[in-house]
Amino acid sequence: MKHLELEKHLPPWIGKTSKLMRIFIADRFKDHGLYLTIEQFILLKMLSEKDGVMQNDLAIITERNKASLTRLVNNMEKKHLVARIPSKEDKRVNQIFLTKKGVEIFAEAERIVIKNFKKIQAGISRKEIEVAISILKRVQQNISNFNI
Repeated sequence: MKHLELEKHLPPWIGKTSKLMRIFIADRFKDHGLYLTIEQFILLKMLSEKDGVMQNDLAIITERNKASLTRLVNNMEKKHLVARIPSKEDKRVNQIFLTKKGVEIFAEAERIVIKNFKKIQAGISRKEIEVAISILKRVQQNISNFNI
């Protein structure tokens, strides 16, 4: 049974865990009346750390193609979470800013995420979490090195 051999490697476990976490967090958002996707949450988080990022730069930072990021920003604009404002230096370039509603929604979503991360990590020691993070960082580095 060759497929059992796959389960002895990290990537399938990382992928399945990632998918389960995305569904779990999305469900928690819905439970709290937040109709926010994980992608929207990630973009809100990035903008909360550095507001007014150029749209093209956001595509690179979020590792999304320009069309995908444009759809994401359009949807978030419709929800009044972000505003697309032409750059003062170059009117052809848009900067993306959080709106007041975006700041409020992000704060609520972040509380939900942190609360639920604690549930997800129940029964796992601080040391085990640190080891897991270290291992995942090495996996990411290996992937980055391979792609260079």
